[in-house]
Amino acid sequence: MNDPRIALVTGANQGLGRALVEGLAARMAPDDLVLLTGRDARRVSDAAREVVRSPGTRSRVEGRVLDVADTGAVTGLADELRERHGGVDVVISNAIAPNLPDRSQAEQADEFIDVANAATHTILRSYGPILRPGGRLIVVASSLGTLGHLDPRLHHLFDGASLDQVEQAVESWRDAIHAGTLDEAGWPRWLNVPSKVAQVAAVRAVAAERRERDLATGTLIAAVCPGMVDTRASRPWFSEYGHAQTPAQAARAVLDLVLGEGADPALYGELVRFGKPLPWYGGTPPTEQDRIVIP
Repeated sequence: MNDPRIALVTGANQGLGRALVEGLAARMAPDDLVLLTGRDARRVSDAAREVVRSPGTRSRVEGRVLDVADTGAVTGLADELRERHGGVDVVISNAIAPNLPDRSQAEQADEFIDVANAATHTILRSYGPILRPGGRLIVVASSLGTLGHLDPRLHHLFDGASLDQVEQAVESWRDAIHAGTLDEAGWPRWLNVPSKVAQVAAVRAVAAERRERDLATGTLIAAVCPGMVDTRASRPWFSEYGHAQTPAQAARAVLDLVLGEGADPALYGELVRFGKPLPWYGGTPPTEQDRIVIP
């Protein structure tokens, strides 16, 4: 008999994260456990209770308070899962910090980077080693995460970089924000572009080290682009969202990737959108007029 599977979703009390938990809970087995995490205790508790009571829920669901910007909390939960369950089977890194168009990007930079990038690095380092054979470690990014969206002067910072080097590049970017030297180095002013490229580069770095043994065991590490999603975080950035997906719709392709059999070598370590890899070197640097939510 197989051991129950353990799944963890960050930023899961609302939006896409909540939909991913609901989908996992509906499609995993009754003995499996899905951890719904977020940093607000009341919201986490309420969301977990609602998912548990949903008629479509099959597996066990528990709410856990987790601030992904707290490195100790992230590593502590990983230690707990290793000790209690021998590891984890599904990790979906989905948490984001607000990025609002009516505030300066520099003013929002530290929280945004801490949640989207520093936390991604911690999750990859903490949960990669305890990912069981056949497991999934997925980072939610966007199509902005391809290298071509950055000025060519910056490509060397991320192309073929190790995780340590990606981390150094992110901190260099952060320093440029606070020093007011973005333009000189070629960094875009919009936070989403370097952040997403760095997320995908971090995934690629970890995947490059593990590829052979992971593919041999059907284990998948990848970044995903869920497409344009109508959420509280995305609405401020575009005025017409009639064609955006609901969180439940956006979650389907991600869950198909997470719950599919085996690991497709063409998808391993890549940025995946609707089941297909996006070219790492694709994209063009956005202009200031392009500062909208791009799927």
